[in-house]
Order: sequence, then C-alpha cells, then structure tokens
Amino acid sequence: MSHKSGFVNIIGNPNVGKSTLINALTGEKISIISPKAQTTRQRVLGFLSTEEYQIVFSDTPGYVEKPSYELHHKMLGYIDTSFEDADIVLMMVECGQKKIHEGLMQRLQNLKVPLIIIINKIDLSNQDALKELFPFYSRLFPNADLISVSALHNFNIEVLLARVVEKLPEHPPYYPKDVMSDRNLRFFVSEMIREQIFHIFDKEIPYHSEVVIDYFREEEEIPKIGAIIYVSRESQKKILIGHEGKSIKKLGTYARKNIETFMGQHVFLDLTIKVKDWRDNDKTLTQLGY
Repeated sequence: MSHKSGFVNIIGNPNVGKSTLINALTGEKISIISPKAQTTRQRVLGFLSTEEYQIVFSDTPGYVEKPSYELHHKMLGYIDTSFEDADIVLMMVECGQKKIHEGLMQRLQNLKVPLIIIINKIDLSNQDALKELFPFYSRLFPNADLISVSALHNFNIEVLLARVVEKLPEHPPYYPKDVMSDRNLRFFVSEMIREQIFHIFDKEIPYHSEVVIDYFREEEEIPKIGAIIYVSRESQKKILIGHEGKSIKKLGTYARKNIETFMGQHVFLDLTIKVKDWRDNDKTLTQLGY
C-alpha cells in the first residue's frame, strides 16, 4: 500500500485564524491563540499521522508588509523557509478580505505546488459577501481550490482535510507517527505563558513581551518550572507586576492551569520579569531562539 506525506504551509495576514485552523486540523493545541494580531512569531510544525498519510502542517507568522523591528524580519524569514519546502500551500483569508500584499501575491501566483484558498470565519459573514469572494479569488488564482470554513466551529474542516490528503505526494513519513510537533515541552510551556499575556494585557505589552523557560525540573513530585518574561521597558515591567503584584499573580494562575491541563499533572510555576531591549537586537533574538 502506498503512503502519502507532505509539508502543508498555512499562510495569511495576521489575525485570520491560522493557529485556530492548525489546531482544528491536527486535533491538538499546536499553536497559541488570541484575538490580537501577530500572536504567532515562529514557525511551528504540527503532525497529523494515520496509516495512510502524514501531513506536516506548518503554522507561520502573519505576513508583515512593512517590518518595523528585527523581530519582524525574523518572522518573515520563517515564511520564506516554509515556501521552500511546501508540497501544498493553504492561503487563508477571511470573509470580506480582498487585499493580499503584493509580495505575497507574486509568490502565490508563481507557485509550482497546489494552492488552496481558505475563506475563514464564514460564521461571522453572510452568503452575499461569501458569493463575492469566490469569483474574486478564482480570477486571482485560477488554478487554486477554494474552500470556505469556520476554523473556530470546525465547519468544513473534514472537507478541507480530504482535499489536502488528495493532493499529498506519495512519500514515507517524515516523522515518527506518535509525535505531534517538532517543538519540545519547554516551547509549549513558554507559549502558554505568552498566550495569557496576550489575553490579559492590552496595548503594547503583549508585543514587547517574550517568554523563556529558565529551568524545568521534572524529577520532583510536582514539576517546578521557572520562566523569565522579557519586556522592553521598565514601565512595562511595572504593568506586568501590577498593584501589589496582582497582575503577575493572575498571569501565573491562568498560565499554570493551562500548563497543568496540557501536561496532565500539577506543576509549580515561578515567573520572573526582566527588562531587555530584545525586539531589535539580532544577537539577543538568536539567543531567544529566533
């Protein structure tokens, strides 16, 4: 029996729901989610494996047209890399969206691999708006498949999955079948802490925050995790701590509960905040894993 395997790259503008989609497709929490744009900063691979196929889904940062920081250039670099090894590209838009950045448009129109345009968030739109988008994207990408979904509500996800499997090339599995991602436990824990920063804090705080796991001691009865939260300015550190430490306590509680659900056991979580100008420093970004 032949086996199918391939890299499926999910791209799109910030905040179109790419992370929600990859989680729905894999059935696992591969990528963190928040209502704010540019939550995803690195490329994360999520695997869906069966006896017949293995799909390596690639969640990338949202496309930034005008990078403002070195971090943005790093994020665009992940998108470039994902194009290089993609066997299928999923371009994700949302209802009402008729703008694609010029650089991204050229890449999509010159693709040598199958392209699927996914119109997401149809639960928030009406049929008239949806009917306008299908001919619009059909003209732009005449060789692409078009599928409408609601990633949040799992609508048409099975249809999309079947279309992806249909287009996969024949190839042995790239990864062990019992592995769900290329990332380790430390990465997922740091992302769960960062996810709560996006949910709890407003304005610039989420975008100026980065989380690094300082220690992870699993040998004890209750695993002890120490995480460092980097922010760019002293004023941001004060906001994260909050009056009498209430904000950092809330962050720690929410993050710990998510980590415990993910790991299936109680953990001890210790958060430390440090000030470091990290977003525009190439050396520091490299040290932080970018």
